[in-house]
Amino acid sequence: MRGPGGRVIAAAGGRVGEAAPGGVGGAAAGEGAAAGGGEAAGGRTAAGGGGARTGGGAAGGRSWGALVFDATGIDSVGRLRELHAFFQPVVRSLAPCGRVVVLGSPPEGAASRAAQRALEGFTRSLGKELRRGATAQLVQVAEGAEGAIGSTVEFLLSGRSAYVSGQVVRIGRAEVAAPADRERPLDGQVALVTGAARGIGAAIAEVLGRDGAHVVCLDVPASGAALAEVAGRVGGSACHVDITAPDAPHKIAGLLAERHGGVDVVVHNAGITRDRTLGRMTPDEWDAVLSVNLAAQERLNGELLRVLRGGGRVVGVSSIGGVAGNAGQTNYAASKAGVIGLVEALSEELRGRGTANAVAPGFIETAMTAAMPLLPALVGRRLNSVAQGGLPVDVAETVAWLAHPASAGVTGNVVRVCGQSLLGA
Repeated sequence: MRGPGGRVIAAAGGRVGEAAPGGVGGAAAGEGAAAGGGEAAGGRTAAGGGGARTGGGAAGGRSWGALVFDATGIDSVGRLRELHAFFQPVVRSLAPCGRVVVLGSPPEGAASRAAQRALEGFTRSLGKELRRGATAQLVQVAEGAEGAIGSTVEFLLSGRSAYVSGQVVRIGRAEVAAPADRERPLDGQVALVTGAARGIGAAIAEVLGRDGAHVVCLDVPASGAALAEVAGRVGGSACHVDITAPDAPHKIAGLLAERHGGVDVVVHNAGITRDRTLGRMTPDEWDAVLSVNLAAQERLNGELLRVLRGGGRVVGVSSIGGVAGNAGQTNYAASKAGVIGLVEALSEELRGRGTANAVAPGFIETAMTAAMPLLPALVGRRLNSVAQGGLPVDVAETVAWLAHPASAGVTGNVVRVCGQSLLGA
């Protein structure tokens, strides 16, 4: 494997080898644990290590922390055989919490659309075969975008992606600026996180603060001390505003401009549920969910784009419910699917001056899920490829990757943080 992908693998502790002549490369990185280093969310650990492997041949008794295959050069259906030739001898030697990443091309412009689309089915199926916390992803790299893959490959190989599996990430051409401080990539930036008083929002605020951002933590006035505590803990500031109020967009944009000179990262996390089957749902229950989860985001974007600085990031928090639907949640699922639509439209509007993406959490261990009846909660935890629930930090780490300065080529994506839930696409 050549270029930025190979350099990231090498930096993670693995040597790079060629799986087959003609441009399709494979590499195995990190003997004994997942490459990338660090501790994974939820206590799942991953540590980089030496060792290397070229494609083909026996596993040799080793366990591999990561298997990476460059399939961008597969230009015919016949060459799909190279996937089997590389992975079959080594996949059973993938270490606990190991990582599989396949690099492909967007099918629309590929020499063989069928072959490149086949990579999606291969990767999703392999993700469901893997055990012991291992994950598999497909990264589609547009022509000329090879220099923009670093932050994505690094994230997917690390423990920070522990609850992300079976995903397809598209990377387009972009000018990528490496942060001055790798440990604090958002140093000097301002991030706005809505719904930050608890749960996923609080975790997002903590991780963005860890990465160096000044976090403006926003929640309803009733959040009071809880929001102030989160803001204080992350070294940020608290903003008590009801985002559904008519003057909220103008007030929030004005605060960001006046106190911070603008904003660099916007995370739309605020959301509510009012669950009931459609035949029993009141108009107020429908309106409340659509207002907070979708309409408020749309109105806020109209003002926040005026103060979003160049290279800005917008991340919408959707849900697996918005992808697959859920009985008793027609209002919630409609709002979360709408978030995906907002992001898709915004990614086009921001092209060349920023990015917009969505994360779609699955079963995440929060106070809300802790209150669920035992059986539905157990099913929610188990119906995914890693057979457990996720943690708020799993969502937060995914948001941090999308907010990273080197993720400029990642836009218009919907990344499910669900352990590859068996529900949905």
